[in-house]
Amino acid sequence: MAPTTYEIYKELEREERFAPQAGATQESSYTTWRERAIGRNLRRGIAIIIGCWLAYFLYLNRLYAASIAQGFKNNMDGVSLDHDATANAAVSEQTNRVALEAHIMSKCPDAQDCLQKLVVPAMEQISDKVDFELSFIGSVSQKTSDVECKHGPTECIGNMLMLCAANLPFHSDNSASSLVSPVPRTPVIRSLGFANCLISDYEQIPSRSLVESCSLEHGIDFESLNRCASHEDDNLDDPQDPTPDDPSGIALLRKSIKHSEDVGVKTSCTVRVEGKVWCVRDGGEWKDCYNGSGVSTLVEEVERLWQQKN
Repeated sequence: MAPTTYEIYKELEREERFAPQAGATQESSYTTWRERAIGRNLRRGIAIIIGCWLAYFLYLNRLYAASIAQGFKNNMDGVSLDHDATANAAVSEQTNRVALEAHIMSKCPDAQDCLQKLVVPAMEQISDKVDFELSFIGSVSQKTSDVECKHGPTECIGNMLMLCAANLPFHSDNSASSLVSPVPRTPVIRSLGFANCLISDYEQIPSRSLVESCSLEHGIDFESLNRCASHEDDNLDDPQDPTPDDPSGIALLRKSIKHSEDVGVKTSCTVRVEGKVWCVRDGGEWKDCYNGSGVSTLVEEVERLWQQKN
């Protein structure tokens, strides 16, 4: 047991009774010896106190480490459960979303107006409630399967760049979609932003500086985008082409054009909701709109359909 301050003081008092050292005067010898005794006992007391505090600190540290380990285990259990719940919710939400689709040509002024005045503003409010798709209009030769675009080959390149941006593999540890699909696609907020960026300056498509700038702005890897758009071998005989992990721009464009043909869409830009034409932008005017061309009207309709589905 550590000595108390009182016991240390009594020890000093006892040691002070010893005679002074030989050869020294009474006063000087007594003073020097007394200082040494005080210093020695003070050092001993301080060492004992420090030792006690050190032992106490180590004890507390062990208790803290044990509590942290237990808390970490509990947190990981909670994260696992929450992660599974989030994944399941994402699957459910994905199947109950409202289908929203815009059919465009990348170098069409009507498509620019359509995206900037209707689609993008609406998506800012309903992106979590829709399954959005950007499709393209063109023609595919029945004999050679060659693709043609109304505004020439540069428009075909622009179309492919937008499709590639939407279909590049995207991996994120924080995204629940990574649990739902083995090869998730680029989030719509990025791919639509990239498409809108390109079409804002559609006369310059496919200028490298424009594509690089839009890629950087919206977090799209330019090299992957360029590789996809430059893909020459699209394996026409392979029904699985384009593959999710190695998309081909020409295959994606051919598939998208055929889809627009199959649903009977020929005008850029045509917006469809749940498979039905909602509104058409043609010749600088809104036409055949189901209930007006306003953003709020489209948002209200999507929210109404979403409520029905959920």
